Amino acid sequence: MLLEVQKLLLKDNLKFLRKRQHFTQENLAKKLGMSREKYKAIETGNTVNPPIEDLVRLSRYFRLNMESLLLTDLTRLSEANFQELEIGSDVYLTGKNIRVLAISVDLQNKENVEYVPVKARAGYTAGCGNPEYLAELPKFNIPNLPAGYTFRMFPTVGDSMLPIPEGSDILASYVQNWKSLKDQTPCVVILKNEQEFVFKLVSLRDNGTTLLLQSFNKSYVDYSVDIFEVVEIWKYYSFHSKALPEFSTDLQHILAEIKKLEKHVTNGILRKQQNYV
Repeated sequence: MLLEVQKLLLKDNLKFLRKRQHFTQENLAKKLGMSREKYKAIETGNTVNPPIEDLVRLSRYFRLNMESLLLTDLTRLSEANFQELEIGSDVYLTGKNIRVLAISVDLQNKENVEYVPVKARAGYTAGCGNPEYLAELPKFNIPNLPAGYTFRMFPTVGDSMLPIPEGSDILASYVQNWKSLKDQTPCVVILKNEQEFVFKLVSLRDNGTTLLLQSFNKSYVDYSVDIFEVVEIWKYYSFHSKALPEFSTDLQHILAEIKKLEKHVTNGILRKQQNYV
């Protein structure tokens, strides 16, 4: 039996979930098939013991089990944690295992940029939330980075992201809300079952439950991963490389000359038209 539901987290969670979908109480009530007055009473805690059928309806609509809806403080979850709940993971039900992004700061209380060297890549998935692991990583500051973001630098391996040179270091900002990503956003993706990071063009698919990962280098095949397999996503900001930019190829030179010729012909036609006027 449910006792004193108003002392649980249902009303706060419902308000959070509704605003997350940008709905008014009336909009959400229609989606749920109930009156606005009935839904408002539940969200504000005025209904002490909501009928079990209403709780089941809420649970199914938000794709959250009832224990999460009643006992987990959903407002404290990162987007990654929240999406794990949506696809059925119960890791965060008690709210005690919520992983907050660990960071380090310098003596002026400014966030450091941690560099994850190749030798530390294999342990990153397990250690990325551990301050002791981060303490061992090289740290530095980069001037003029935009405020309000957490940055980290990752080395690349392979040529899947050419023309970005192989062996470049990718500076990227932490993505809290994965659903904010636009299609084909270049990102470093940290996967649970990968010893290596992947630097790919990321697109959300299947109502946000799947990531489509694509390479710039079209000789590599696109593939998809479940959101549940993703630990972190870092959005590309810049790359740093010892390699010089590639010199123009003969084909690029020919294309440039064709564009010049097209412009010359267009200008000639315009001048003739002006002379006829």
